[in-house]
Amino acid sequence: MEEVDTIIIATLRDVGCGFDESVVSLINFSAAMVVEACVRCLRVILPDFNCPASMPEVMSARYRMCSTLANACQELGYQGEIGYQTFLYSSVKEWRKLLMFLLEKLPREAVQAADEPTGARMVLNRRISAELSAAITSSWTPPFCKRHGLVLRKGHWQREGGAGCHGYHSSDVRAPEGTGDISARIPKDVLRYYSSHMRFVPAQPRVRRDVLASLLERNASEVAAQQEWEAEWNTQGLTSRLSEEEYRARKRQRLKKKLTEQLTSSLRQGSASASAALGAASDLQTILNSFTDKLSAGVQGTGSRFQHAEKLQFAKEEEVPMQVEEATEEELQQQREQEVASLQEQLSVLTAQLEALELGRKKFSASMQQMMERELEQGGQNKDEEEAYKVKKKTHDLLPNADENMRKLKELVQGSADRLTKLSAKWEEVRGPLVERYRVLRRESEGRESEETRLLGEVGRLRSRMKEVADETRQKESLYKQLVTEYEQLSKGQSRVSYTRRILEIVANIQKQKEDIGRSLPTLARYRRR
Repeated sequence: MEEVDTIIIATLRDVGCGFDESVVSLINFSAAMVVEACVRCLRVILPDFNCPASMPEVMSARYRMCSTLANACQELGYQGEIGYQTFLYSSVKEWRKLLMFLLEKLPREAVQAADEPTGARMVLNRRISAELSAAITSSWTPPFCKRHGLVLRKGHWQREGGAGCHGYHSSDVRAPEGTGDISARIPKDVLRYYSSHMRFVPAQPRVRRDVLASLLERNASEVAAQQEWEAEWNTQGLTSRLSEEEYRARKRQRLKKKLTEQLTSSLRQGSASASAALGAASDLQTILNSFTDKLSAGVQGTGSRFQHAEKLQFAKEEEVPMQVEEATEEELQQQREQEVASLQEQLSVLTAQLEALELGRKKFSASMQQMMERELEQGGQNKDEEEAYKVKKKTHDLLPNADENMRKLKELVQGSADRLTKLSAKWEEVRGPLVERYRVLRRESEGRESEETRLLGEVGRLRSRMKEVADETRQKESLYKQLVTEYEQLSKGQSRVSYTRRILEIVANIQKQKEDIGRSLPTLARYRRR
């Protein structure tokens, strides 16, 4: 069966099934692989057959899909029993039978293609040839009949030509800034500009088809800026022990200072144009101030919801003095050491308190365990005393009328004796037929022993027959292996159809013998049960 499985798997791969190289037998197949193989074969046999090759995850959809495959196989003439259970819960034997039937139904062109080499280069050449043949045989469509270069080919939309393509060109687009932060103060003139004069984003690019590229470019720049800020804050901002606002303010101050120094040095070098440079410096200072104000407003407007809530809650604490920036490194180091010392002192106090609490907890746990044990012991004593009290109370209640209670007790004893007598009589009435029935069944059992002896002899004969059939099967298998060896020794130029047919005949004979054995097994099992 391994050679048959190898031929089946190779043919299925040529049909289009993407099985792994580790799959060498149908034993490695799963329900999803069987469904994919059947769908690929049915697509080749029936060009109009439309069904997905992958099995859905929903169980009801699996049932419907497998039922559709079963109906298609029955329409092709499959004689065996087939249903959705054949694909989902069947055995390897049923899968092999079904796949052999579908492979026999494949067109001759598909079979010839299966005999060809299956390398990646040959597959690529065949696909290129098929595409070129389809393009040559298809009718010519004028360009004005193709909207955006799309045309319908064999039920699928394909793009032909470059009518629907254009270059990726982006332009600068702007959107209102700072409107996301309700605590930010935006001037009325700016709001009026946003509401009355600023154009919508789709209308800002000169060409309308550049809107998407412009939006993608703006989003990419914002994402890159945010990622750069997060990387800088995680590497440098956290180590500075400053808040984000303080870190941004210090960074802006350093940038302004650096630009001012560079501008001053350039002004000193170019003394000939000092007046013009001073005017440019004042203009540059104004631009820097506006740039820093705009940057701070943009930072406030691009915060998260948690940051907005925190700003609203601590709005009065926004007046952070800039004197922190003027502190020297020595003062900062001294402050850090003082903070570390105070924190260590607090840590030691909390550690002592924690140890005291842990000791108290252990003592309380021990006392609680003792109290629970005493409670359980006292509960058992209470139950015993309650039982003794109930007995004594009942006895005390019976003492005032001792004679009357004795008479009632005797009546109860006499009634119990009468009931026992009646029950024994009823039991004898039931016991008699049961004993007779037991004797009859015993005689029948003794008669069956002889029948079982005869059946055991017949079982022995059937076993000998099974051994003969097994020997014959082994001979057939050795003959099959011999034929496979001869087939491998033959030249590759000969057709494999006759050898495949011979292998299939041998497999059919083996299956027929197994069916004969299967028909005799129920009889053997029935004899054993008797």
